[in-house]
Amino acid sequence: MAHHSAGIITARVESRRERERERERERRRDGDCSVLPRAAASRRGLLRWGAASYPSARLGSALAHSKVMAEVADLTGDGGVLKTVVRKAKDDAIAPTDSLPLVDVHYEGTLAENGEVFDTTHEDNSIFSFEIGQGAVIKAWDIALRTMKVGEVAKITCKPEYAYRSAGSPPEIPPNATLIFEVELVACRPRKGSSLGSVSDEKARLEELKKQRELAAATKEEEKKKREEAKAAAAARVQAKLDAKKGKGKGKGK
Repeated sequence: MAHHSAGIITARVESRRERERERERERRRDGDCSVLPRAAASRRGLLRWGAASYPSARLGSALAHSKVMAEVADLTGDGGVLKTVVRKAKDDAIAPTDSLPLVDVHYEGTLAENGEVFDTTHEDNSIFSFEIGQGAVIKAWDIALRTMKVGEVAKITCKPEYAYRSAGSPPEIPPNATLIFEVELVACRPRKGSSLGSVSDEKARLEELKKQRELAAATKEEEKKKREEAKAAAAARVQAKLDAKKGKGKGKGK
C-alpha cells in the first residue's frame, strides 16, 4: 500500500481544517453554535505501528445481530476490542481471507472520552485500503476486520493497548486514549498479481461485490426513507396538538 508523503498529508490536513473553519463561520452567522468543528487528521495515524509492534492473532468469529438486537462482542477476551454490528451483511457475503487480504473501508474515528472526531473518510468520500495481518494499521483493526463481511458496518471500541498505547498520536490522539470507530467494509480483494484460481472465480467475486454495494445503497436509502417518515409523523403529531390547543382556546373565547 502506498504511503502518503508529509507534504500531501499536511495539505490534506490544512484543507480539511479550512473547510471546518468555514463551516464554523457559517454556523456562527446563522446563530447555530450547537455543533463544534471537527478536529482534522490524516491517514498517518492508522499507519504508525508496524508488524513488529503487533504480532498476528488467531480469532474466532464475531457474533452478529440485527440493529435492533445489537450485541457487543469481545473479540480479544479482555475487553480490549469490542465490536457491535450496526448493519449486518448478507449471510453469503464474502469476508477477508488469506486469498483476499486487501480491504477497502469507509470509517469515522472518535475519542471515547469526548466524542470528538479525529479522522473520517466520509468528509471527502474517500476509501482507505490496507492489507490485513501486516501490521499496517493499529492492532484493533487487524483483529476486527477479520470478523467482518462486505457490506457490514460495525462499531469498534479500541482500548489503548490495541490502539496507540501511552504514546498516543499527537496532536489528534492523546496518550492512553480509548477510540471508537464506525467502520464499513466496502470490499476485499486479492493482492495485485495473485490468482484466484480461474476467470470464473474472479467474475463471481466481482458480481458479489456489485450485489453487496447495491444492497448497501438500498439499505441506506430505506433507512433514510424511514427517518423522513418518522420525522414527518412527529411533525404531524406536534401540529395536531397545536391545532387542538387553538381549538380549545377559541371555545373558551366564545
